[in-house]
Amino acid sequence: MRTVWFGKIFSTLVYKKGDTLYLGSKKSDIYFCIYNKEVEQAQKGVTLNAEQRPIKTRFEVRLFNERAILAVEDFLSHRNLENTVFGIIQRYVRFVDKRTGKARNQWPLNKRWAQFCGKNRAPVQLTLAPELPNVNRQRAWIQTQVAPTLKALFNIDGYQGTLETMQDIKNAKLSPQQEAMIREQTVGVDYLVEQLE
Repeated sequence: MRTVWFGKIFSTLVYKKGDTLYLGSKKSDIYFCIYNKEVEQAQKGVTLNAEQRPIKTRFEVRLFNERAILAVEDFLSHRNLENTVFGIIQRYVRFVDKRTGKARNQWPLNKRWAQFCGKNRAPVQLTLAPELPNVNRQRAWIQTQVAPTLKALFNIDGYQGTLETMQDIKNAKLSPQQEAMIREQTVGVDYLVEQLE
């Protein structure tokens, strides 16, 4: 699994092996999957004639949690699944043609990609207004994203006889929101009662 931010995408094995290209992290709430459906079916032992398999390359939008809810809300409010799906694709994926001497954000949209996405489709953004840090959300994020990396670093520190990871944690700078979350979670009951009186 790799995340592609920019660069050339090329594989001579696509038709033989059935490569899958993921755009985005499979751990995130939104990522995209492009693969050869014909090869996938053949690997499962399914053989279809040309009329049964008009689509050979599949482009999937994979959504989870809040992003999935927001996509369903967009669909329900507009009643147009095609515009919702291509609006999501248009918002989060962009293939461009490299232009020497120009900044990457000024490279023109690839014509085939533009044709695939279609015209006059508004991008669909699947984000909510940022929320204040919540201790349960922070813990969930730690469990899925941070803890595996910390475990690996602690194992490396143990092997090397260093405390580098603990030193990094000790020296970390907290944001004002994180400091507020600490105060909120560590205030004593006596203090709260005093404030109410």
